[in-house]
Amino acid sequence: MQQEVTGNVVGLKASEIKALERVYRRRVAPDQVVSPELASFLAEVSASIHRQVGVLIDRRGEITHVFVGDASRLFLPDVGRLRGGAGRFRGLRLVHTHLRGEALTRDDLTDLALLRLDVVCAIGVDTGGHAGRLYIGHLRVDGPADHPWRELPPEPAHAPVTDFAQLIAALEAEQARGKKAAATDQGKDRALVVHVAVGGKGRGPRLGEREARVEEIRELCRTAGVKVLDVMEQRRPELDPRFLVGRGKLDEILLRAMQLGAEMVIFDHDLSPGQARAISEATELKVVDRTMLILDIFAQHATSRDGKLQVELAQLRYALPRLVEKNTMMSRLMGGVGGRGPGETKLEISRRRARERIHLLEKKLGELAADRRLRRSRRTGRGVPIVAICGYTNAGKSTLLNALTGGDTLAADRLFATLDPVSRRLRFPAEREVVFTDTVGFIRDLPRDLVAAFRATLEEMADADLLVHVVDASDPDHAQQIEAVGAILRDLDLAEKPRLLVWNKIDRVRGADLDGLDAQLRQDGGFAVSALDRATFGPLLLAIERALWREGKSLAGPASDQRALA
Repeated sequence: MQQEVTGNVVGLKASEIKALERVYRRRVAPDQVVSPELASFLAEVSASIHRQVGVLIDRRGEITHVFVGDASRLFLPDVGRLRGGAGRFRGLRLVHTHLRGEALTRDDLTDLALLRLDVVCAIGVDTGGHAGRLYIGHLRVDGPADHPWRELPPEPAHAPVTDFAQLIAALEAEQARGKKAAATDQGKDRALVVHVAVGGKGRGPRLGEREARVEEIRELCRTAGVKVLDVMEQRRPELDPRFLVGRGKLDEILLRAMQLGAEMVIFDHDLSPGQARAISEATELKVVDRTMLILDIFAQHATSRDGKLQVELAQLRYALPRLVEKNTMMSRLMGGVGGRGPGETKLEISRRRARERIHLLEKKLGELAADRRLRRSRRTGRGVPIVAICGYTNAGKSTLLNALTGGDTLAADRLFATLDPVSRRLRFPAEREVVFTDTVGFIRDLPRDLVAAFRATLEEMADADLLVHVVDASDPDHAQQIEAVGAILRDLDLAEKPRLLVWNKIDRVRGADLDGLDAQLRQDGGFAVSALDRATFGPLLLAIERALWREGKSLAGPASDQRALA
C-alpha cells in the first residue's frame, strides 16, 4: 500500500511530513464517514501548515492516500476518472479540510461526481485550529445535469451523526434500480451528444439550421447503432482551442455523462488532434467526433472489396495525426541495458506502419480504379450514356434507382446505406438505353478523408453525361441540404455538369409544406416525384431523354436486361 504523502509538500518540515505519514496507520469504523479523532488531527495539521489536507478512505476504513493542497484547494492523486464498473461507486470517500470553515465548494462536488466517490466530506477548521463542522455530500441518481448531488445538513465533527454504511447501502440500491431500468439498451453504445454553435448574437446558425444539425447527428448515431441519452448544446463566439467547449462546460458534460451512464461523448464537430487528446485526458469515456462517427458508419456498411479498402484508407488517414504515446515509460524498444542507442519509439513504429499501410491501400485502390476505367471505356465505346444519381444521404436515391430500373439495390431508411456505385440499365423508347448509377450520399461538412478515399463514386459522377440531384422534399432542412450538395459538387469541379433537380418523397409532404414545395418548384424548377409511385416518373424520364439528346449522345445501344453491369 502507498505510504507517502503527495501533492504540495514543498516547504514542509520533515516532522510535518512524518506526522502526515502516520495517518496511514489510522482506521475509521464502517459506520463513520470520518472518526472524530482523525477529523481533529487533520484540522490541527492543516492549521499548523496553513494548507488543506485530504485523505481517501476505502470501504474497510483504511487510509489509501494522504495528500496536501494549498490554502484554498487540494491536489488530488491520480485515481482514474471513472468508476470501477457500470452502476458502481468508486469505493473511496474523500475527506479534507477547509481552513476558513466553509462548506463544500463547487470543486469538491465536481470531484465527487467525476470520480464517482462514495461521499465527499469537508472538515471546517475554526480559528483555534480545531475541527468544527462536517459538510458531507453524495451523488443522487435523479439529479439535474448541473446539480447531480445532495448536500447533507452540517453536523459536529466531535459527534458525527451520518451512518456511512447505511448511506452507501441505500445509494448503491438506488444505483442498482437505475441500472436495471437501463438494461433494455443492452447491446447498444450509450452516448451523450454535444452540439456547439459558433457565432455571437445574430451571427450564429439560424434556429431551424441548428435544429437540423442536432437532428442529423441524432440520425447518424441511430445509423451507427448508438443510443443517444441526451444532447447538450452550447453557443460560443469561437471554438475553444483546447477543449472545444471550454473547461467549465466540459465538466458539466462529463457530469451529465456520468449521471446518465454514458459510455462515450460524441461531438457534432471535428476535433483537432490536440483537442481530442486534451478531452481524452480529462475523462476515460470514449471521445468521438463527427468524422469518426461517419467513418464508423461507413465501416459497418462497406461490403465490397473496393468499399472496405476505401473505408480503411480513410480511417488510417484520419488516425495518423492522432497517434500519440499514452505512456512514455519503456517507449524505446532498443533502450536500456544491452540495447543502448537511439532505437525507435512505439509511437514511431505505429506511425511508420500506418504510413506503409496507407501506401499499400493506395496502390491496391489504384489498380481497382484502372479496372473501373476500362469498364467505363467499354460502356462509352458502345455509345451508352450514363446518368449519375446524386444527392444528400437518405434522400431516396437507391429507392428511385430500383423504381426506375426494376432493380433490387439495397434501399434502407438510414444514412449511407449505399457506399459502392451501383449501375443498372434502363430501356427508353426507340431502342435507346441509359445506364443509371447510384452513388454514395453526401452530407454537410463531408470529411476530406472520405472524399479522397471514395474515388470510385466520384469517378462515376465525373464520367456521367447527366447528374440527377435527388432532394428529400419532406425534409424541413432541404434548402440547406441542396446548398451542401452544391458546395461539394463545386469542390469536385462538377458544378458545370448538366444536372436535373428531382424533388422526391412528395407523398410525405402535407398542408402548408405542399404549398411551399409548389413555390419552390416555380422558383428553382425540377421535377416532383415519389420513388414509391412510378406514375410520377413521366416528366422526369422525358427530361432525361431530352437532356441526353441535347448533348448529342448516340443513344442506340445493345439490348440488355436489368442486371447489374460488371
